[in-house]
Amino acid sequence: MTAGPEELRARLEKTGYLVDDGLAIACFLALKLHRPIFCEGDAGTGKTALASALAQVLEAPLIRLQCYEGIDASQALYDWDFPRQLLHLRAAEAAGVSDAERLESELYSRRFLIARPLLQALETRPSVLLVDEVDRADDEFEAFLLELLSEYSVTVPELGTLRAASPPVVVLTSNRTREVHDALKRRCLYHWFDHPGFERELAIVRRRQPQVTQRLAAQVTAVVQTLRTKELLKPPGVAETIDWAEALDALGATELDAELAVATLGSVLKYREDAERARSLDLSAILAARGA
Repeated sequence: MTAGPEELRARLEKTGYLVDDGLAIACFLALKLHRPIFCEGDAGTGKTALASALAQVLEAPLIRLQCYEGIDASQALYDWDFPRQLLHLRAAEAAGVSDAERLESELYSRRFLIARPLLQALETRPSVLLVDEVDRADDEFEAFLLELLSEYSVTVPELGTLRAASPPVVVLTSNRTREVHDALKRRCLYHWFDHPGFERELAIVRRRQPQVTQRLAAQVTAVVQTLRTKELLKPPGVAETIDWAEALDALGATELDAELAVATLGSVLKYREDAERARSLDLSAILAARGA
């Protein structure tokens, strides 16, 4: 446990993850109060990366649950290993075991229980649980998740209640494709992830891609900052800025010009309409405005 938000901020920055004061305080309180932290914002703004950075700081395994439409408790919590149960049953029958009660207790013992991410997090101490893109799940799964995070325990009918010896650090993310219910948000500490300003984004790119020249990193950041103002279908996030800088460096570039920018737009824009919009811009003027 860290002494305070500033120490936690410094330790996160050592992993390459830069945080502002608000996020440092939210993370500290999440650790101190054993409260989940709910991270909401556009894709590519660093929500998922926060969980990874916290896992590095705490020297704990990162356990990830990727949410999607139709996910249910058995896929997120636990399931029974039916093939192994069947093999055990056949072996017991071959050995002449006829005690039905004994067989049932053996078949539904912990050895045949497959722990999915949520149960893994409850049983692993310490751990960081990432519930990614919870906005893609449905209302029923939200309600189930709220109950689990309230007590950090789960009841398996055949085994009883399994409770976390120490609650995992929980990070929930949402890209806001739909509104997550207030009941779940109230259980959490909340932080909105916005696109950073030029200086902070440049610092992130430099931290994550230190081999990229200062000039190239600044040019890439400047173009991405401009693209976000152009009403694109999918504005690029910080993750795309980092990817673009890495791609340009892999090509041997030390600086960016309009021709190279157009040729490598696939690293930063993922929709045809957005790429066409970018090509219609005066990229040379954008680069010149930043002193390129």
